[in-house]
Amino acid sequence: MPILGSILKSAIDLKNTIESSGEAIEEQKDVLVQLLETAKHTDFGKQYDFEAILASDDILDTFRRVVPYFDYHQLHDSWWHKIIDGSENVTWPGAPSYLALSSGTTGKESKRIPVTDAMLTSIKAAGIKQVTAISNFDLPASFFEKGILMLGSSTNLEENEEFLEGEISGISASNIPYWFQTYYKPGEEIAQIDSWDERVLAIAKRAKDWDIGALSGIPSWIELMLEKVIEYNKLKTIHDIWPNLQVYTSGGVAFQPYAKSFEKLFGKHVHIIDTYLASEGFIAYQERPETDAMKLITDNGIFFEFIPFQPEYVNQDGSIAQDAPSLTIDQVTTDTDYILIISTNAGAWRYLIGDTIEFSDVERAEIRITGRTKFFLNVVGSQLSVQKMNAALKEMEKKFDIEIPEFTLSATRINDEFHHHWYLGTDADMDNEALASTLDEILKDANKNYKVARSKALKGIKVSTVDPKIFAEWSGKQKKKGGQVKMELVMSEDKFAEWEAFVEEQNQIS
Repeated sequence: MPILGSILKSAIDLKNTIESSGEAIEEQKDVLVQLLETAKHTDFGKQYDFEAILASDDILDTFRRVVPYFDYHQLHDSWWHKIIDGSENVTWPGAPSYLALSSGTTGKESKRIPVTDAMLTSIKAAGIKQVTAISNFDLPASFFEKGILMLGSSTNLEENEEFLEGEISGISASNIPYWFQTYYKPGEEIAQIDSWDERVLAIAKRAKDWDIGALSGIPSWIELMLEKVIEYNKLKTIHDIWPNLQVYTSGGVAFQPYAKSFEKLFGKHVHIIDTYLASEGFIAYQERPETDAMKLITDNGIFFEFIPFQPEYVNQDGSIAQDAPSLTIDQVTTDTDYILIISTNAGAWRYLIGDTIEFSDVERAEIRITGRTKFFLNVVGSQLSVQKMNAALKEMEKKFDIEIPEFTLSATRINDEFHHHWYLGTDADMDNEALASTLDEILKDANKNYKVARSKALKGIKVSTVDPKIFAEWSGKQKKKGGQVKMELVMSEDKFAEWEAFVEEQNQIS
């Protein structure tokens, strides 16, 4: 009888029972006031007169009129560079202890995003919310005694003047609560290994010593780690070594494209639970098993705004047009793509995080990530979002009975005419022309804007298939393996030329 597990499960159930759900609208109003009050004496707060905003008849409306939108480069160039240079009280009181190096998906140079003590407290609180929500899933008491393997970036943070720098997953793991140390794997020694390949090999060597009940990490890297553990220990599935594995907490990107390839790695059913932890804060988590949507955390140091995802609101460089209208959580509707804007207790203000989301349930404040603002392919009016791309490839998987866990594409010119050139990561031996023709028809049927574009300036689709592992190698070449690194799904023509040269080089090596 797992006595400790029964006690923990009962405590979590009790916490969920007595904890009020709160009204998202009121919680968000309170968060905005708290953020403005706390930061009113900072340089940023004085510049935009937070005291006057707080004294106004309509705080939200005044805040939206007075404070502009910022993307990372705008906020860095105007404000955050002062923090990195050693100034205090810039956009948040005091100075942060950490800078999160955002691996992201575009550009080789890492962004440096302030991580304050207040933000770390919020991340821990969100983590507790996520853990307590696990009791909503059908899990035995014994699950709450098992290890949790968190595959993030290295916890061996780099010292840079008075800051410690690393990816947010490494910063979070280096600040896990004392009581969680018993459950946390791979443990401090392995987590500090900087090389992703060496860290994964160390995990594979120690895997037989652990009783893992849950995994956490970005799907592409978790998949490669599981493959390594299976290969090293000569297993058929991961459940041969971790029979009690019951939960995988995904995050960073949509899990659905990886579903078929993960099924081959699992020997038993595993609950897939989505989370949304970004370098700028812990934004949402999946609260219940009836849906794969995630609940926005509306009472924990982040104020949310939502801009309808329309091409006219996004500038050519990916920033937001200052006249773009923002909505609050009481103004949104379901099944509409929104650009996510956040203001946080790390001193990000009206900040373009770069993701697009949709609401599946407004009353519950539940969302799904639908893509990235920079991954919206609208050359010659095709208006393809990542969500539409993923949906089309899912249909391709069903039609051809294949797996396509990775892809990238670009609008390229062939004989001075625009084509969409897709690279599909698959092990299947397929006719590329048949794949291109089928993908083209699926997109026409599902997207009227794409169908119109195909009748005009968009002349066709080209498909190339490659080994899925090439995508991981490309990410490693661009930045480094593991952690928060995500594949670029839509590339510029120049970047796509680099990608094609890299693919040719990898094919020659293999």
